[in-house]
Amino acid sequence: MTEFLLGGVAAMGAGFFTNPLEVVKTRMQLQGELKARGQYAIHYRNVFHAFYNIAKVDGMFALQKGLVPALWYQFFMNGWRLGAYQCFINLGLTKDKDGKVSFYKSVIAGATAGGVGAIAGSPVYMVKTQLQSRSAEAIAVGYQHSHDSMSRALKKVYTQYGILGLWRVSFTGVSGAVPRVMVGSSAQLSTFSTSKEFFENLQWFKKDGIMLLLAACLPSGIMVVLCMTPFDVVSTRLYNQGTDSKGKGLYYSGFFDCFSKIFRKEGIWGFYKGWAASLFRLFPHTVLSLVFWQQTRAFYWYFKDDKR
Repeated sequence: MTEFLLGGVAAMGAGFFTNPLEVVKTRMQLQGELKARGQYAIHYRNVFHAFYNIAKVDGMFALQKGLVPALWYQFFMNGWRLGAYQCFINLGLTKDKDGKVSFYKSVIAGATAGGVGAIAGSPVYMVKTQLQSRSAEAIAVGYQHSHDSMSRALKKVYTQYGILGLWRVSFTGVSGAVPRVMVGSSAQLSTFSTSKEFFENLQWFKKDGIMLLLAACLPSGIMVVLCMTPFDVVSTRLYNQGTDSKGKGLYYSGFFDCFSKIFRKEGIWGFYKGWAASLFRLFPHTVLSLVFWQQTRAFYWYFKDDKR
């Protein structure tokens, strides 16, 4: 339980600083949904223009839209993801018979931990996405939901469908979120573990020091951006779409349907909408998450040992 709590707290710390980039990324991924290039208005030309336009039309505070569910998502999803991965490490499931970090075992462990985390955080991720896409009509993209807070959104779903409805309504989104987080986690955590061991063997940096963590995070962040962006676009589309009275999606029936429609309507580059925002967001988020995770664990064990 301790590893899950430490992982969640570390991820919340990173999420607070990177949420504005998450807002920009969400808007850019929804821009021109299911429309060919040239058939829709471009409200966000690039990351910097998106920051400017959102602040100008929606106000500066709009750059922190969806912060509350975003932090809860980081706690639930990454708490399970980082916590479960650390448990795998503690049990020796990421190492080979010689005691060295096994890349393929780390990939499997990271993907498994990520899948569990995606399911745990699905309801609040859905609300986060819908709140972040909500904007003034002049720069609106994607389906616009009426709720303006996490509590109202969750209450609406609970009233209509009950507690299990929080997962049933977001189930279509889960079909995109699970592969998204599994791919991202396997890329992030496996690359981080192997990179950290590589730099430790070089002895360039102090063991478990900040510089060692930053060096290991560099290839980790790059791999996440390369591998996860298409899945991230699909996940955002699935979570933000409207639903009918039975909770079924208005645009997409699931992951493969969404993947197919994006490819047919928007082409291969449709999967890379918002890639620059993903790069700007994912790299610092990866770095901050892993650094906070390592430092939070070190802080906890220091005080626990000090009390003995």
